[in-house]
Amino acid sequence: MTQSPATLSLRHYGASHGNHTHEHFQVLLGLGGVLELEVQGRGQRLAAGQGCVIAPGERHDFASRQGSRCLVLDTTQADWAHCAPGPASSATVLTLARYLEQALQQPGSLAQHCGPALLLEAWQPTSQAKAAPVSPYARTPRPIDWAQLATWTQQRLHEPLSVAQLAAQVFLSPTQFAMRCRRETGLSVMQWLRQQRLTRAQTLRAQGMKLAVVALQCGYQSPSALTAAMRRQWLA
Repeated sequence: MTQSPATLSLRHYGASHGNHTHEHFQVLLGLGGVLELEVQGRGQRLAAGQGCVIAPGERHDFASRQGSRCLVLDTTQADWAHCAPGPASSATVLTLARYLEQALQQPGSLAQHCGPALLLEAWQPTSQAKAAPVSPYARTPRPIDWAQLATWTQQRLHEPLSVAQLAAQVFLSPTQFAMRCRRETGLSVMQWLRQQRLTRAQTLRAQGMKLAVVALQCGYQSPSALTAAMRRQWLA
C-alpha cells in the first residue's frame, strides 16, 4: 500500500502491540494521558503538549497504562529530518493540536489538507528553521556509492538488515540516510532494500538455484512469499 504524503489522525493508545518500524516519519503529540514510548532502545514519556519525531526505519513501541490520546502525523516530508526531537514551544503546539483534534472530527474540514504544514511550522518556528549562511569552506556531503552498498547488502540479505546498519556503511545517521536514499534513488530505504532482494533473487534463479533456496538466501520466509513479491513487482 502506498503511503500518502501526509496523514493526520487521532489515536488512543493502551497496551503495547509490539515494536515496529515505518518507511516514513511519524510525529506524535500528546493530547491527554501519558504515553510511554521507546525509540531505538531509548525511553521517554509523552504528556499533553509533549511530542516526538520518529524517523523512517527507527524501531519503536508505545504503551499507556491508563490510556493516552495523541495527534499523529504520518508523513514523507523530508523537512522533519531537520526538526528537533520535540516541539520548540509545547504551549503553542498543544493549542494547534487541540484545534486540529476538533477540526478533524468536522465534515469537510481543511485540517487534513492544511494541518501537516501548520504542525511543521509550529514545531520549529521560522526564526529557528532558517538555514545558517553557507560557508564557502563548508564540506559537501560525502557521496554514497550505491553500487558498492548494493553489493554489500546483497551479500547479507539472509540476515535481518536495519536502516541503521545500512546507514552505518556510508557513515550517516539513519535519518540522514533515509533522506539521501529518497532524494538520490527516488525510493524509501525499505523500497530500496526490497529492490536489492528481488534483483538478487532474479540473478540466483537465472543461475538455476531452487526457489526455496533463493527465498532463504534473499531473506524471504518461504518460496510463496518470494513469488508474491516478484509478482507485485511485475504488476507495479
